[in-house]
Amino acid sequence: MTTSSERPHQPWIVVLLAAVLLLAAPALAVSETALRGLRVDGTRAVIPIDDILSGGPPPQGIPALGFRGLTGVADASPEPRFVTQAQAESWLGELEPVILMRLGGEARLYPLQILTWHEIANDTLGGVPVAVTFCPLCNSALAFDRRVPVTGEQLAALRAAGNTTVRESETPADLATAYARQTGTTAPEHVVDVTFGVSGLLYHSNLLMFDDATLTLWSQLTGEGGVGELAGEHLVRYPAQIVGFAEARAAEPDALVLSRETGFSRSYGRNPYVGYDEIGSPAFLFRGSSDGRLAAKARVVTVDGPAPVAYPFDHLADARVVHDEVAGEPLLLLWAPGTATALGGSAIATADDIGAVGVFRPEADGRALTFELRDGEVVDAETGSVWDVTGRARSGPLAGTVLEAVAHDNTLWFAWAAFRPETEVRTPGQGAD
Repeated sequence: MTTSSERPHQPWIVVLLAAVLLLAAPALAVSETALRGLRVDGTRAVIPIDDILSGGPPPQGIPALGFRGLTGVADASPEPRFVTQAQAESWLGELEPVILMRLGGEARLYPLQILTWHEIANDTLGGVPVAVTFCPLCNSALAFDRRVPVTGEQLAALRAAGNTTVRESETPADLATAYARQTGTTAPEHVVDVTFGVSGLLYHSNLLMFDDATLTLWSQLTGEGGVGELAGEHLVRYPAQIVGFAEARAAEPDALVLSRETGFSRSYGRNPYVGYDEIGSPAFLFRGSSDGRLAAKARVVTVDGPAPVAYPFDHLADARVVHDEVAGEPLLLLWAPGTATALGGSAIATADDIGAVGVFRPEADGRALTFELRDGEVVDAETGSVWDVTGRARSGPLAGTVLEAVAHDNTLWFAWAAFRPETEVRTPGQGAD
């Protein structure tokens, strides 16, 4: 993990050597100290406290944008700012990876060259309070609702504690529906609007976020509360796709772009984790068991749920168009070139093109569609419309139509397998493993 102060760039392996020194000390002592600093209730936990490690920086040492601040823990940070695509093109390369989010009729682009240094952007998109997150140690880009479900008893405890950051309301119907669909349980009757900070702690080499109201530690890869008041609780998740800037511009020409004017001095556009995604290289501060079905650093696209699945990236690149079914629901996966890795070379703009993947429901206006590759373009057999990797019809009878996106992750196998060891690995064209 990068620190909040500027420092010379060096291959991430140098940072790993420092991690070895950390591991030489008792891990439990590191965790207990860190938990006390965050005022997290370590008696409430659904993950092993001993397996939580310090990545180096203190709470908000890697400054999440838009964090409201917490007295005695971490200062507030500036709200994220946005610029037009024309303004961003002077510093954002065409192949540079951005997180494309569409929500509530609005779209925005969050460049990984910025989120690599901040990891969380607390924002509001389409009227919905969201946290757009990126963990470079797992290449995991995910977005969550910042309205955290709480019971009446938990809300009363927060009020009694006098936490001035608590912003409460009844659970909106749409959020309750999404919560029930994603967790299979009924949503609590109240929600608290929070902002998330970077704790400086890792679990399975994955970012542990903390919220400014309940002080719960949340696993970024799964959106699950690991330690604290809401341990075992779940955040509602929204689709967020990693795609190249040029591809995103073509799909959403009016979408604003997260600005480099963050209030912090960082080497945006530089990769502080040079070579981190190389197959065969070790993962930073990872102590979980290895799942030998795939190489530890293999890229996978995953869909979470009661029966999680993972698709190796290289198989998707070969197939380009994949129809599948997960938990009884039809699924469409599209791969296209035009997106650079954020974790390869020292300059993200000139890194290798690894392509992008989108995951969607294969239907439009209630009509099932069948997709195929024709002369290098993705076309639906029913109307002949041409589609891009973001799920938008570029031409044909359905031009302008956007497929319903499915929440997924574009991550590294070692991390996903540690959190979801029951995952089924599916290799398009070769059947399931």
